Amino acid sequence: MRPRLIFLDEPTSGLDSSSAFFVTQILRGLSRDGRTVIASIHQPSSEVFELFDQLYLLSSGRTVYFGKTSEAYEFFARAGFPCPSLRNPSDHFLRCINSDFDKVKASLKGSMKRRFEKSDDPLEKVTAAEATGRLIEFYRRSQHYYSARERVEEISRVKGTILDSGGSQASFLMQAYVLTKRSFVNMSRDFGYYWLRLLIYFVVTVCIGTIYLNVGTGYSSILARGACASFIFGFVTFMSIGGFPSFAEDMKSGLTTTTESLPSSSAIRYPPCHFSS
Repeated sequence: MRPRLIFLDEPTSGLDSSSAFFVTQILRGLSRDGRTVIASIHQPSSEVFELFDQLYLLSSGRTVYFGKTSEAYEFFARAGFPCPSLRNPSDHFLRCINSDFDKVKASLKGSMKRRFEKSDDPLEKVTAAEATGRLIEFYRRSQHYYSARERVEEISRVKGTILDSGGSQASFLMQAYVLTKRSFVNMSRDFGYYWLRLLIYFVVTVCIGTIYLNVGTGYSSILARGACASFIFGFVTFMSIGGFPSFAEDMKSGLTTTTESLPSSSAIRYPPCHFSS
């Protein structure tokens, strides 16, 4: 399988500097092989940062910069926030648009506070919110903004590039097949998902049968029978909602609906439930 589009969420998190550089080099090689790699990156070193072709900076959902990584230095310098010579560019860009640094500066006392007040760095004289506002306005007047708009309009005119967001692109049979396969893999790998439940059902069945043995059929046994039925229904309900969180996430993401998910999960759950009954 050779996907043309790859999304990655912080692929270098938890890695040392050499491993992070190696992973990023591999991703860069994939992009040179005709694939599109989109990744969020967590505190990259200057060497790792320079490996990226395009940079997309966001602040509260607003675009601060979108363009070539090599041109970001000049963009911030022209906007009035040049990157100091001994500072990691990614750290500088993040510091310009992250309001958490304002809280750090506000908590400084004594000599550290005076040192920041005497600094020649223009970023120390404004808050992150002010810097972000200036950067956003500067970006909307820059050539980077108009180039991105033109590129989006150009792509949107190509046939087949605009997808219908109203539903899934996969057919009903394909969704049912994938969901059934996922449920089967989950059942075979997770011992407690089904097989431990069978043991629990057996133990609970023995306990209920022992407690309510010879409960009788008279009027006085109605409460006992009602309590038994309530316990059984409640127990089965709570045992069956274990897979709801993943289903809710799939529904929220628009990956599937109840039409495909319910038959798929039922097909896998029926044999163990039939065996346990």
